[in-house]
Amino acid sequence: MHDQEQRILIVEDDVALHQVLNKWLKLHGYTVWSAYSAEEALNMIANRGLPHLALIDLRLPGKLQGFELAGLIKQKHRSVPIIFITADKDSKTAVEGLTKYADDYVRKPFDAKEVVARVKRVLSRILDFSYTAAPMVRVDERLVIDLANGRAFVNGKQVQLTPIEVSILSVLLRHAGTVVSSDALLRRVWPEGQAYEETLRVHMHRLRKKLEENPKKPRYILTERGEGYLFRANIFTEGMG
Repeated sequence: MHDQEQRILIVEDDVALHQVLNKWLKLHGYTVWSAYSAEEALNMIANRGLPHLALIDLRLPGKLQGFELAGLIKQKHRSVPIIFITADKDSKTAVEGLTKYADDYVRKPFDAKEVVARVKRVLSRILDFSYTAAPMVRVDERLVIDLANGRAFVNGKQVQLTPIEVSILSVLLRHAGTVVSSDALLRRVWPEGQAYEETLRVHMHRLRKKLEENPKKPRYILTERGEGYLFRANIFTEGMG
């Protein structure tokens, strides 16, 4: 269930640039997913699970452009960091992207080494990615979590998860068996800084009501008072993906 790979999703329709990024990221030990349109990227996420980071060109073929793709990803998976690739020299575009969706951006033409450095820098600001979010995670016979499609199956019954609940679970599952501090969860789930510990407690309560047999005596998501929250690793029977 645990491995050290870090998956980078490249969404870029320029084949030559795509190949250069692919080569350099692989040289630095990353696993690369390649998509040449927004639609292909969304299908890839639905089928393979969440990448650890997405590199997205702002101008893409088809109906969905980079901003729209980023919006859809963040709408369902707030915890996925995004770096925009842009040929637009207008700084307003870059600022808009950073404000709305992205953790960073890089302008064309670029040095592939610079992109790799930015990828490393963004990932270093986030909690370590020891857990790779698979499309489906079988926690035990009772619970299956489908992060990529924002749902869980409790005793075979589908339960819909909100984007915030998906983000919380994504972080906790990546660190299953380890306490994640409340501050770390707040920074990752609400990077704009518009939430407080009480907000987190409310969402955690709702999440437990959906997943736990007895929310007052949780089996999966434990509270470590004064520290944070922990997803129990020893209850996993199988990792899918």
